[in-house]
Amino acid sequence: MSAHSIVSDNAFALFDGPLWNMALIASRLHLVWIATVCGKLETRYRYSNPLGWNTFPVQTRTEKNKTDLTREAHFPATIADLYDPKTMPTDLRAAHERNDETLKRISIGRRFRNDTERLEKLFELYTKMAAERGGKSKAGAGKF
Repeated sequence: MSAHSIVSDNAFALFDGPLWNMALIASRLHLVWIATVCGKLETRYRYSNPLGWNTFPVQTRTEKNKTDLTREAHFPATIADLYDPKTMPTDLRAAHERNDETLKRISIGRRFRNDTERLEKLFELYTKMAAERGGKSKAGAGKF
């Protein structure tokens, strides 16, 4: 975005964040967290950066983890182009699967059995994160 762009109050922007933050946001792990702590309106997910991003618990990532989570293969295609169910590139779908696998490896070292297990792990991490910060969780996933 240029310096002249304006983000409306209906959208969120991540300025100067590392690319691997997008891998977190695009993961099944984050989606399950958002559905639980932010909720839905009808069938659409609601997003709140104070509730969803700032409280999203993740372990400290190594440089290798960050490299594994960083991909730019389809830049500058639009989201609409890339996520059309009829024309979604096969390698993009595979990249999402690899992204989820990488986060599973970082989180528990194996596949999650289901979303309940994902949430159990996330709340375990959140409890630990909040305790380490004395109950104040304002740093966000990108700074954890």
